[in-house]
Amino acid sequence: MPRGRYLTEGVKDAIWVRRAGGGSEAEIGRRLGLPKRTVSKYLERVGGIRPRAGRRPERCLTLAEREETSRGIARGASARAIGRTLGRCHTTVSREINRCGGRGRYRAHAAERGAWRRARRPRSTSTKLELCPELRELVIERLGSDHSPQPISGWLRRSYPDNDAMQVSHETIYRALYVQARGSLRRELTRHLRTGRQKRFARAHSNRGQGPGRIAGMVMISERPPGASDRAVPGHWEGDLLIGTRDSAIATPLERQTRYGQLIALPEATNAEPVCEALKASITTLPVQLRHSLTWEQGKEMAEHRRFSVETGVEVYFCDPRSPWQRGSHENTNGLLRQYLPKAKSPAGVTHARARRVARKLNDRPRQTLGLRTPAEKLTELIDRPQRAPPSADLACGPRPSLDNARTGMRRCGTSKGGALTG
Repeated sequence: MPRGRYLTEGVKDAIWVRRAGGGSEAEIGRRLGLPKRTVSKYLERVGGIRPRAGRRPERCLTLAEREETSRGIARGASARAIGRTLGRCHTTVSREINRCGGRGRYRAHAAERGAWRRARRPRSTSTKLELCPELRELVIERLGSDHSPQPISGWLRRSYPDNDAMQVSHETIYRALYVQARGSLRRELTRHLRTGRQKRFARAHSNRGQGPGRIAGMVMISERPPGASDRAVPGHWEGDLLIGTRDSAIATPLERQTRYGQLIALPEATNAEPVCEALKASITTLPVQLRHSLTWEQGKEMAEHRRFSVETGVEVYFCDPRSPWQRGSHENTNGLLRQYLPKAKSPAGVTHARARRVARKLNDRPRQTLGLRTPAEKLTELIDRPQRAPPSADLACGPRPSLDNARTGMRRCGTSKGGALTG
């Protein structure tokens, strides 16, 4: 049974084909008759990134030519006769046979493996991260701040537009982290990635069911104002609960235009009344210009949505069942949140202080959709921008506060430049 580094090229190709189809390591092992550990060790060694296929020079013998050489030896043919059959010089055939053990020990597949092994050469060129210590230190610093490779690459392009030596692609950063042979970055830095993985995983698709009961008086997302759907007007939020054990959860509302998020710890109960009170206490600390609507999943925790709307002036809209793309920004931010609150760990022990720290990290994280600015920067820019009249009456939601009133409201809810909104 093949093991580890002795997998044949055909078996390796089959592993990558099945992995691209979303197969797990255990499933791939069963299909190919390999232990799961063998598949895992191979993928770990290459960092989950398929190596480039080797190229064979035309002057080298192919596997088919080596098999014909083996058959010629079995017939007792001379090197000249085998060379004439292959269209090769007889000295090429002689060197091939002598190099691989002579006539008595020559085997085509063993000769093929030996040829590929001898053809390996150490890399003659270094990557940008190896050649430029300053660039490498900047990348390490940003990774240490929990920034992802793609925003790091974009930040470098923006910060050093005229210096190609200080720019690097996100794929190069991933390869430096994952592929040990090109490990110019320490493997330990992978724990700062959002997923914390030490090898690249194949994309897998899963369909999770959703079965909450019907909530009375729901207003569906199709009736939401146009200004909320196209993000033209700030103050429209979307959110859900991050559920844990022992009836604990974290509410995660997110402002749609700036992607600015709140984390509201609910350590004791997820019933409708405590959730309504926690959301109300948080959202009423915001300036009026930042509280127009809230879009939520059809969960029983929002059964008190009517009372919430009356007491806060924030209209609540509900998504369609099994339609997470209707809250796309929120789903993306929840993926980022899983770096700090993994699925394997319950949020039951998360305190309000830790929720504030995690919210600050998320809001200080550059987002590609914001032109590599942070949600905190976008929100500060929004508050400091001179207030203008709303474009139409149906998009207005109460009087616009003055600049001083807006800043007062932000201070009241614990927000300063680069800070975090928390409940």
